[in-house]
Amino acid sequence: MSQAGLTEQNSHKLGTWSVFVIAVSAMTPLTVVAGALPLGYGEVKEKGIPVAYVLVAVVLAIFTIGLTAMARHVPNSGAFYAYAAKGLSRPAGVGTAFVALLAYNAMQIGLYGAFGVAAHNAAAIFGWKMSWIVWALLGWAVISFLGLRQIDFNARILTVLVCAEVLIVLIFDAVMLGHPAGGGGVSFDTLNPALIGSAGGVSLLVGAVAGMVGFESPLVYAAEARDPRRTVARAIFMTLGVAAIVYGGSAWAMSVVAGPDRIIDVAAQYLNDLFFVLPDPYLPTALVDLGRIFFATSLFAAMLAFHHTVARYALTVAREGVLPPALARTRDDVPVAASIGQSGLALVVLLIFAALVLNPTTDLFFFGTVSGGLGVLVLMMIASIAVVRFFRRDAHGETAWRRSVAPWIAAVFLVLMLLLSVVFFGDLLDSDNPVKVYLPPLAFLAVYLLGVWWGRRLRHDQPAVYAAIGTGLPPEETPKTANFVRPESRPETEDARDPEPPLATPAATPEPPPAEPATTPEPTSEPPAGPTATPEPPPAGPVATPEPPRAAPAATPEPSPAAPVTTPVPAKPEAALRTEPETVIPAQPGPPRPNGATPAPEPVKPEETEKPPTG
Repeated sequence: MSQAGLTEQNSHKLGTWSVFVIAVSAMTPLTVVAGALPLGYGEVKEKGIPVAYVLVAVVLAIFTIGLTAMARHVPNSGAFYAYAAKGLSRPAGVGTAFVALLAYNAMQIGLYGAFGVAAHNAAAIFGWKMSWIVWALLGWAVISFLGLRQIDFNARILTVLVCAEVLIVLIFDAVMLGHPAGGGGVSFDTLNPALIGSAGGVSLLVGAVAGMVGFESPLVYAAEARDPRRTVARAIFMTLGVAAIVYGGSAWAMSVVAGPDRIIDVAAQYLNDLFFVLPDPYLPTALVDLGRIFFATSLFAAMLAFHHTVARYALTVAREGVLPPALARTRDDVPVAASIGQSGLALVVLLIFAALVLNPTTDLFFFGTVSGGLGVLVLMMIASIAVVRFFRRDAHGETAWRRSVAPWIAAVFLVLMLLLSVVFFGDLLDSDNPVKVYLPPLAFLAVYLLGVWWGRRLRHDQPAVYAAIGTGLPPEETPKTANFVRPESRPETEDARDPEPPLATPAATPEPPPAEPATTPEPTSEPPAGPTATPEPPPAGPVATPEPPRAAPAATPEPSPAAPVTTPVPAKPEAALRTEPETVIPAQPGPPRPNGATPAPEPVKPEETEKPPTG
């Protein structure tokens, strides 16, 4: 195809299972369980991780109700960006797109740090010794190649990897729950909701949101789904269910085998491989080593999924003309230019980290993914408000629960979570470094304001591009362009309409009332005029009289109704015939009126009209 975007004819080819697999691979169950959960215990030093993940899953499920309802009416690959443009405003949509691109890039590039370490550990099993940056660059090369392939081809690869990693997680969890610390019973201490009541506990919510990032991926593929109305909703709810069980259950299982009182200290010692160290005494070494290998492949699947998400976001925004059109170039429905651009950005960041010899786990993976999670939380908050406003204008046939109640509940929770996350962001990172603590929130605020400014500038400089924002179509193919230009020129159209009321005003002038009383005496004078208007022309005779006034008010079509009105009783026609201007007909003496040639010569006042009949 040579078109800049995906066409509806050949792009609807993803079923519920394919979209679900992409979403689960973007969330990367084994990546979160083996990478994020140990950091939550060891770095943040909080025990409420299981509760935080379950609570966030519930909030996101409520949020998804309104989100999927809106997705039925806005099936756009821009997802949150398109919803903000439709529900809030086009400039707000552009700002949301910029936040999304920054957040998902931070997530995708941050995963390279964990992948390099995981691949290094997995290769050590076979005696291969290479630096993490070498493995990260190798992973980057493969991702760059697969990013140029069809999405359904990558979905088949992700299916195998996701099924393998979920199976490993379930096996390890069962073993850990079967061997509680001290040989006693299973402890439920880490499932206490009160554990997230502290500042550190609240900060866990951001980590949980970061772990859930990817659940919204089906929204990005709504335009490529076989049934956007059902496929997206099913895939998202299935993904959240898996996340709540796997993440919350795995965090609880690790606290059971290590002991609720010792889990923080043990996690601090094994930040990179806690999930493999805890069940190692109870499993064959080959199975533990296999888990390490699947951990690396899980990270690879996550990088590939986020790569596609970023590429499609960039494609959508560029196709509409907001970003440079060069990024909208595709080949067989694959966003080639956007994919190459994302790969180039990732390569630059990796080379910088290698040159500065930074820690791949804490500086790249943890900081990058948590910062990206904060950006995704911003996107969710904006989208929740956009859903509320979108359905306030038009219910679109949705129930009150879907269009109002659930979106409002989600909006309140997400706003509170965002505010608390920003306040306690330093506790989440376990760092006093002002650069790490303040850079992510300020960066997301800056790019959002930049996007709003750019959107407003497009409104004045490129109206066609501005009208295409949020549609997913190029400006030249956007049918709503004319509809948008109309509001901007509305003052002119209103000015153009202003002369119309004056035209109607002279037509509505009360001159016909004098003509009406003229019709009253006409029956007396009409009999002589009867020969001129033979059969049923008596009404036609008076019709000829108002015709001259019709030419006087600039040939307005309203006198035509005035003519038929003269036939009925003068009382009602008076109100209707007051459409003729007074100034048009001068007051003339009564004699010419019986001739029928003069147009209602009676004066304006009905009193004077009575005199002509007497005369």
